[in-house]
Amino acid sequence: MSHPDRGPWKIKSVRAIYDNPWIKVDEYQVISPTGNPGIYGLVSFKNLAIAVLPIADNGDTWLVGQYRFTTDSYSWEIPMGGGALTDTPEESALRELREETGLTASRLTMLGEFDLSNSVTTEKGYAFLATELQQGETEFDDTEQLDIKRVPFDEALAMTMDGRITDLLSIVTIQKARLLGLA
Repeated sequence: MSHPDRGPWKIKSVRAIYDNPWIKVDEYQVISPTGNPGIYGLVSFKNLAIAVLPIADNGDTWLVGQYRFTTDSYSWEIPMGGGALTDTPEESALRELREETGLTASRLTMLGEFDLSNSVTTEKGYAFLATELQQGETEFDDTEQLDIKRVPFDEALAMTMDGRITDLLSIVTIQKARLLGLA
């Protein structure tokens, strides 16, 4: 069976290695752009990564803390989660914000679309700024045990600089909001 090449990469064969509701892993037998044979593993995501930076009228923001299985560490992040490919990134952003913080936003501004680890995954991330907020009740997923804290934006920004926030999508979103003068 013939497979379409990817730019200068020649694909000899593809084999599915693993598949679950969230990711699919394929192994490609390839000829690299330099002409050498090899393998390439590709992790395809079945959801979008959605990040939302809520900003209160006084400039505060909300952070969500949780223990991350993948890094075996506790992580402070902005509200985020997976967005179904059938939903718009905006719909997913508003849902994640409500689920994790209880906040609803009357105004949502896209800050960017990002390739999160483009050497091995197809994962796309979308970052939003949420303003004109109203507080409601959280709606955590049944697997989530979250801590929520409201902090001044400058504290969240400092956390991206001193290593207390290590999640890349949180760092990019917080720093881009500051660079754009939005927070």
